[in-house]
Amino acid sequence: MRRAKRLAEAIGLKPVLSRARDRSYPVGAGGSLLATMAVGRLPSASARAAVYGLMGLTIGRETHIYGGLEIRAPGRITIGDGSVVGLNAILDGREGITIGRNVNLSSEVAIWTLQHDPQAADFGTKGGPVVIEDRAWLSFRCTVLPGVTIGEGAVVAAGSIVTKDVAPFTIVAGIPAEQIGERTRDLTYELGRAPTYWFV
Repeated sequence: MRRAKRLAEAIGLKPVLSRARDRSYPVGAGGSLLATMAVGRLPSASARAAVYGLMGLTIGRETHIYGGLEIRAPGRITIGDGSVVGLNAILDGREGITIGRNVNLSSEVAIWTLQHDPQAADFGTKGGPVVIEDRAWLSFRCTVLPGVTIGEGAVVAAGSIVTKDVAPFTIVAGIPAEQIGERTRDLTYELGRAPTYWFV
């Protein structure tokens, strides 16, 4: 046993072993994250959806989740009917994410519900649930921060960082995202009926 401890110290594993013994260290959360990342590599959209469902993710009908999805706390995430989650997206469900119907999350979108508090002496966290309402469109590589609601039909431009609520049918862009336009309210599309590649 002593020899194993000395070896762990020599190769720099002592802090890792110490955290593993600490019951407050979220070992289960890390395992869950690794599992969802592995599921994201399965070469079948229907297989991914089935396994995500077993992990607690609530997925609507005709919803398509592309490969590479990274999920934290899948049991606290709901995705509505006909919505699309693009390649290599990140969904941090620790404080809860609700995604409406016919929502389009483009590739590499990141939705965070928990983050470190820069004012906390112990580098603690703070956050809140995120809600994405029906027919919202979050474009390529945009980021949504904790506690935000994105209204029905709203558009978030590529590369934007959303730090506050977005009103329905508005178009926002920038860092932080600000309104730059309005979207038509006559939206009738159903994304779940569009052709998709089952293997992506």
